[in-house]
Amino acid sequence: MLQMKLCGDLVLREKCEPITEITPEVLDILEEMVAMMRNQNGVGLAAPQVGQLKRFLVMMDPESEQVFKMINPKILTRSSELCTMEEGCLSVLGADNLPVYANVTRPQSVDVEWTDESGTLLQAKMSGLPARIVQHETDHLDGILFIDYLSPVRREMLMRKVRKHKK
Repeated sequence: MLQMKLCGDLVLREKCEPITEITPEVLDILEEMVAMMRNQNGVGLAAPQVGQLKRFLVMMDPESEQVFKMINPKILTRSSELCTMEEGCLSVLGADNLPVYANVTRPQSVDVEWTDESGTLLQAKMSGLPARIVQHETDHLDGILFIDYLSPVRREMLMRKVRKHKK
């Protein structure tokens, strides 16, 4: 049974290793991650958030509800057009045990390449919310959290809420 890692756990700051073989264990973890993501009303979950230091993630397009299981995802290009939207994270919780949110500016669209669970190499152009989600989740694979994009003052305000959760 996988367990959600929370802000402060050092595993969230590690750079993940590429997957070299799609094993039954990897497929089982991906399935469990989809269930966890849905259970917690999330739209994405990366391997380090469940203690796995491997390059894979799951995400859902909130409009179509299509789920993507991405192994070794790579953002190939990012648009120069930027967009600011509110972001939260299942690993960054406040006192109410719900994600805390902050505005983050990211590229509006990205080209992404990944391997699916059957071993097929796929590529897609994503924009809007799916682009934001895949950027947020691939950041996790490099030990980056959305709070790292905030100004020091805004980050400290948000982290006060997170510290209240830990008490």
